[in-house]
Order: sequence, then C-alpha cells, then structure tokens
Amino acid sequence: MSKENKGVCFAKGFTAGAAHAGIKEGSTKDDLAIIYSSTPCNAAAVYTTNVVKAAPLKVTKEHLSNGRAQAIIINSGNANAAAMNGELHAIETAQKAAEVLGLKPEDVLVASTGVIGQELNVDAILKTLPKIELSNENSEAANLAIMTTDTKTKTCGMSFELNGKECHIGGICKGSGMIHPNMGTMLAFITTDAAISSEMLQKALKANVRTTFNRISVDGDTSTNDMVIVLANGQAENEEIISEGKEYKQFFFALHQVMECLAIQIAADGEGASRLITCTVSGAKTEDQAETLARSVVSSSLTKAAMFGRDANWGRVICAMGYSGADFDPDHVDIAFGSAKGEIVLCKDGRETKADDDVAYEILGEDAIDILITLHEGNERATCWGCDLTYDYVTINKDYRT
Repeated sequence: MSKENKGVCFAKGFTAGAAHAGIKEGSTKDDLAIIYSSTPCNAAAVYTTNVVKAAPLKVTKEHLSNGRAQAIIINSGNANAAAMNGELHAIETAQKAAEVLGLKPEDVLVASTGVIGQELNVDAILKTLPKIELSNENSEAANLAIMTTDTKTKTCGMSFELNGKECHIGGICKGSGMIHPNMGTMLAFITTDAAISSEMLQKALKANVRTTFNRISVDGDTSTNDMVIVLANGQAENEEIISEGKEYKQFFFALHQVMECLAIQIAADGEGASRLITCTVSGAKTEDQAETLARSVVSSSLTKAAMFGRDANWGRVICAMGYSGADFDPDHVDIAFGSAKGEIVLCKDGRETKADDDVAYEILGEDAIDILITLHEGNERATCWGCDLTYDYVTINKDYRT
C-alpha cells in the first residue's frame, strides 16, 4: 500500500470540476463543484446527528436509498439549511445536474455548506452547472470550491491491491468550524475504483467514521449539513467484495488510512488554530473508555486555550477527563505533553511531578502537540484530534455572515 497526496480523481473513471456561481454575495471564489464517475457506482453515506438537517442531506439520503449514485454536486456559501424552499432547490440542483451529465436525477447526490437560514440562490447554480468542465486533473479545484473558512485544501489518496488488481481510494473534504464528533461534522467525498457492494461499503464507512471523523473536535458544534459520501465504480475490475474476508479487511484498512488522514487535516485547520492537538489515552479497560476520555480532552476549551498559550497546565486535562462521563481512577493517571522538541511528564499517579516549566514551554511551541494519558487499567487505547483555541476563532465567527 502507498499513501499519496491525491484526491477524488485518483481512482479510475472519476473526474471533477468547479466554477464561480456567486452564491454568497461579495465572494469571488469558485463555489460550485461536481464529482462524476464515468460509470454507475455503489455508494454509501453517513450523516450528521444534528436534529436540524439541511435540505441537501435529506435529498441525498432519498437518492441513496438504492445504494447507487454517479455524481455529487456541492456548493459553498450557503448551507441551504432551515431555509425557504430548501428541498425544492436541492431537487432542482440534482435535476439540472442530471440533465447536464446525462443521468437520472436520483443518481445525483447534493451537498451544501455555508450560512444557515438563508434561502439558496438556486438560479446562480442552475446557470453555472452547464459551464463546469470535468477533468481528472480537477480534484484540487473542486476542493477549493467547497471550502468556507478553511485555510487550506484537504486531500489524501491510497493505492492498494485486491485479487491482483491495483485499486485506488482518494478523498477531499472541507471543515474548519462547527467541528465536533457524532458524524464527521464536515463534508467529505471519497471515491474508489474498487469493486465492493453497497452493503459492504456502508459497513466499512460507518465503522471507520467512528474511529476517524468522530474523533475530531474544533469547537463543540455539530453542523446541520455534515456528511461523508463514498462512491465505488468497480473500474479496478477486482472480484467484487460482497462479504467480510481478506479482501474486505484490505479495503477497510485502506479506507481507514484515507479517512484518518482527512480527519487529522480538518483538526489541524480548525478556525483560527495555530497547532494540532493529538490526545492518546492508553492503558484503558476498553476502547470506549479511552475514546470518551480523549474526546473530552480535545474538546475542552480550557485545555485548548492552555495549548495556545503554551501553558503546561495538566490540571485542565485531568479536569476534562473528570467530567467526560467515563469511569476511571484519577489516582493512577499519568499525563505527559510531547512534540518534535521532546516529551515531559507533568503528572504521575494523579499528582504533579515538579517538571521544568521552561522545558514544557519549549515543547508546547511546536505546530503539533501530543497529550499522552496513561490509565494503568488495561490494554486498550484510543486517539482523538483537535486544535488550540485562539483569538482568531472569535474574529472569524463574528464576521462569518459578512
């Protein structure tokens, strides 16, 4: 297997394109993208757990009821959530895209991201869709078009072998704010030329969401539009995966690698963030216990603020563990901070170690920080990802609509 900086055009038969529709007033960036397969795909998706669900999500869920799709239309600048005529506009978008691409409307999936509560400028989308040029070189263009407050594109690809056939998985995603576990809290689009049934694709996606996108947090907000979609067109011509076995495990692992890579990029690019925080809890009784504790730490505003200030305040960490809801013995907890500059143990058996603050300050000055927690209760572990909390987070969000 090899990991590459490739996106949704990495797999055979997939093309993409983007254009400027002017969906958000005053914006000059490309804001409309298409991802297209030259042949029909088996498809799977996982959606936000937010009770308020955007219209495109509802339409996509209906279109995916048969586990098949061939194209995805994504717009930025407007979420089409809690908006007038939302579902009508999502349906019109799918219908126009189907007309342009020569497909049936139910084979087109729709996704939106941007401001919630404002009516979508669907006329701009309908006029622009026919102008989008598709190419297998346009993954980056599509990635740029779906961004909102992101500061960089997020892409990953993986090549691997199934039954002697070379297969590929590639993905792009967007997400910077409103990022919190319980679905990916972002938009992610993954394509593969591997042949796998819709049922097994859904099984692999759902399980991998739990250990990747559901383990990131930026600000504690779960959005109305979040979804992860995977399209598999089978053009690698491997024997179709229809049950669990060796080939399913190989596909599952490759999908996990791509999804984890994308998830970490989202956490690192949190709104206003200056550093990535990786929290690993080891020595746990169960993986669920470890995950709950790690998630609570990366979600803690006080811990995130401490990391921004390069303050080795391990008390913020053990406090976040304490209100996580997980059962553990605080008198047997070890906490260390680490980075490329080294590692320092700050807490041993639930008590301070009198560590050197100057050394800790240097360690916390790096772009990527590790919070390492050991429970001494078992052999399970889990890792979650987040970012620090900076002044820029408030600035970005106070100006978001304008």
